Amino acid sequence: MMRSRKSNRKQNFNYASEGIYFITSCCKGRVHHFGEVINDVMDLNEFGLIAQNQILWLEKQYPYISLHNSVVMPNHVHILFEIVVGTGRDLSSNTAKRTGRDLSTSPINRTGRDLSLPKIKSVSSLIGAFKTTTSKSIHLAGNYSFSWQRSFHNRIVNDSRKYDLINKYITENPKLWNQDIFNKFTNPNYKEN
Repeated sequence: MMRSRKSNRKQNFNYASEGIYFITSCCKGRVHHFGEVINDVMDLNEFGLIAQNQILWLEKQYPYISLHNSVVMPNHVHILFEIVVGTGRDLSSNTAKRTGRDLSTSPINRTGRDLSLPKIKSVSSLIGAFKTTTSKSIHLAGNYSFSWQRSFHNRIVNDSRKYDLINKYITENPKLWNQDIFNKFTNPNYKEN
């Protein structure tokens, strides 16, 4: 009998709706596939560069995504991005990124019936596309042992204080690597999953 997994997602929330999302995805077994932190700076190896390029690919591939910040760490990635409901950043006259000050959610819910708007993928589908394309590229580059941990952690960012803390955390993550919860070599509070 298969054990049921606890969902990492907020119940009854539309993860294709406009909003800002903070995502963390780890390498399976927290193996250091992406490089190392040297003197508080992340030194990406070939596979880390692939992961970084695929984060940028998400924003190019899906016109309704606005990437706010990201970092590739030795064994995980953090991505802070926004889903922009409406015509999307490529088709809109307003292309400015949010700063985190106005984080109200839009009452607009996509039904998929308005053919003038692009179909918005859910956060799970977007991260699935990122993980799949990253894995494929890393395998093609010769690292056949690479795989992602199942699922990912997400947080819906709905106020400016939370946004500022998360944005700072992402930017400063390499400086804090020795205390990072995902660093099993230096953190006494490390937990495998």
